[in-house]
Amino acid sequence: MKVRALLSIGTAALASCGLFGQSAASQPAFEVASVKPSTPEDRVIGLFTYPGGRITATNYTLEMLMEEAYSVQRFQISGGSRWLGDDRYNIVAKPPASSKSSRSMPPYEKAPPNDEQLLMLQTLLADRFHLQFHREMKEGPVYVLTVGNKALRLTPAKSADDFPWVGRPGGGGTVSGNGVAGTNASMQLLATRLTGYLRRPVLDQTGLKGAFDFKFDYAADDNQPDVIASIFASIQGLGLKLEAAKGPVETLVIDHADKPAEN
Repeated sequence: MKVRALLSIGTAALASCGLFGQSAASQPAFEVASVKPSTPEDRVIGLFTYPGGRITATNYTLEMLMEEAYSVQRFQISGGSRWLGDDRYNIVAKPPASSKSSRSMPPYEKAPPNDEQLLMLQTLLADRFHLQFHREMKEGPVYVLTVGNKALRLTPAKSADDFPWVGRPGGGGTVSGNGVAGTNASMQLLATRLTGYLRRPVLDQTGLKGAFDFKFDYAADDNQPDVIASIFASIQGLGLKLEAAKGPVETLVIDHADKPAEN
């Protein structure tokens, strides 16, 4: 199958052109942000969100921060010096009180940042790391998410105020082999989350607009140890379909980055 639709990597990612120094003037920014090198005592690796919009990242490389900020995977980043994937940093950032994010209440610490926080993180990378990159589109292997032949097991989201989430049935942001669930989730969000597990871009071509609540889980005696097989079966159980194809894969090519000054 040939796919000609462009790969979407999210509203926040498309809002920035990645030019040096531009994001600070045109995008939201954290009011306070601390960037420090990690130490050997820092054993936790992760990005966490908290009530009030505060974000922390521990033991994160610049490449990992780019994955978060631009909703891409490691295979979609190229170029740059070796330190971008080796040097690790701890970041603590807080949004201004006037921002929507200052009133956010993520359901759990590992919940992904919202769109405004992603824009703020992009601004931080431009300001503190002097990150500069350009985008290239290349044809490569993708998966296409479409509507299947079975009845859809998606219901319109009960509340637009619910935190947009995709994970495993019963809670948690990690799909672990026992099905898939979502709350107030668009098909684009589902495709983005699946991209991280399938290690190739997932293109949303369902044509389904809006946000949905959904859940497909296995019986306790029918758990799927293979997460990839579970994902395909779960998507089919929701009335959707994943097909392998060739399509455009967007790559962020790093042109410039500096190690940040500690503060």
